[in-house]
Amino acid sequence: MITPVEVITRTRDKQALTEAELRSFILGIGDGSVEHNQAAAWLMAVRLNGLSKQETVWLTQAMIDSGEVVDLSSVDGVPVDKHSTGGVGDTTTLILAPLVAAGGGKVAKMSGRGLGHTGGTLDKMEAAGLRVDLSSEEFLHQVADIGVAVISQTAKLVPADGVLYSLRDVTATIDSVPLIASSVMSKKLACGAQAILLDVKYGDGAFMPDLDSARELAKLMVEIGNGLGRRVMAALSSMDQPLGAAIGNALEFHEAIEVITGRKKNTALERVSCQLASRLLYLSGVCATLDDAEKKVSELLSSGAAAEKLKQLIEAQSGDPRIVDNPDLLPQAPVVHQVLAKEAGYLKSLAARQLGIAGLKLGAGRLRKSDPIDPSVGLVLKKRVGDKVEVGDVLCDIHAANQESAKLAEAEVLKSVTLSEKAVEPPAEVSEWVE
Repeated sequence: MITPVEVITRTRDKQALTEAELRSFILGIGDGSVEHNQAAAWLMAVRLNGLSKQETVWLTQAMIDSGEVVDLSSVDGVPVDKHSTGGVGDTTTLILAPLVAAGGGKVAKMSGRGLGHTGGTLDKMEAAGLRVDLSSEEFLHQVADIGVAVISQTAKLVPADGVLYSLRDVTATIDSVPLIASSVMSKKLACGAQAILLDVKYGDGAFMPDLDSARELAKLMVEIGNGLGRRVMAALSSMDQPLGAAIGNALEFHEAIEVITGRKKNTALERVSCQLASRLLYLSGVCATLDDAEKKVSELLSSGAAAEKLKQLIEAQSGDPRIVDNPDLLPQAPVVHQVLAKEAGYLKSLAARQLGIAGLKLGAGRLRKSDPIDPSVGLVLKKRVGDKVEVGDVLCDIHAANQESAKLAEAEVLKSVTLSEKAVEPPAEVSEWVE
């Protein structure tokens, strides 16, 4: 049996590991027999030297095998899942999950919480009063019954990744593509989905800085999923400006309701959500062609079937389905402060990361997983990149707990805005698809 030191040495010296060697090391991280300082040393070796595609597949499978795996074999059809690499104003799950379920798909999704400038689906759901800590039995029953469940991941899934993820954060190894890919895919695959759609963000508000790096990550994750017997597709989508107008948990749920009920049409959020939903229906086999899937999604929105499925999801997870018809029942901040344009021009940029930080300063996000959040606060953008701006136009509404925090957020909002004298093209929404 190879020792942890030997594994570290071989990766340090750019020597390939066998599946058995890598598996032994990763399972040891999961059960505690490999020390954290040894795991940290190996992470730095990987960060500097990389892993082969085959080693990355083996790493992913070993992380899956370090804990429990959700068994979705009792669910009729092909269970599907979607994962985003994180963004600002990205509320697609709350739209596409009911959409896909209304179309006959089975959405079995385990999501995460927001951290830093990025939002988390679970926080948005809890802001609307939904329960996210369903048991495995409740989770399976709900997927079988109404076709969709969105819950928190249990600590028993991929424990080795939990250790490695925490160490990556403090060892400057978080930007390693093989480590990112195996971390994301191990969690998705352990959740039991047979078809997975990845939304890989790039740009100002995303983890991947540009399209090329996002493409590299997407291709590797697709190859991992395919190598482990799943159908996987990835979208490469821009995060140079927030996807939706709302930033903040209850506000983002409100916007998702506006989109799924048709009260807010032809927005970037609607277009991207529909593209993702169509791909999921196609990947799952519910629709034979992508054209069929796109037509079906359009019909589900216009008929109200998707909105009704959202009501079912809310009720099943102990929320109040009346919020779909009356989103004003959602938590509301006591202060609404308008940010006005101080000069005229065309909106050239809305820095997503800066706007995410504004939300963070209002209390909509957290720096540590244990930090509390205020579900009611956030921002609602009134202008998008490419829009013409006149002096005095409202750039955004700040929803705050008090005037002091609103003023702090306003300073961040103004930092995010750049104007141009000439007309500007908005950034691409989805640039490419990787299969």
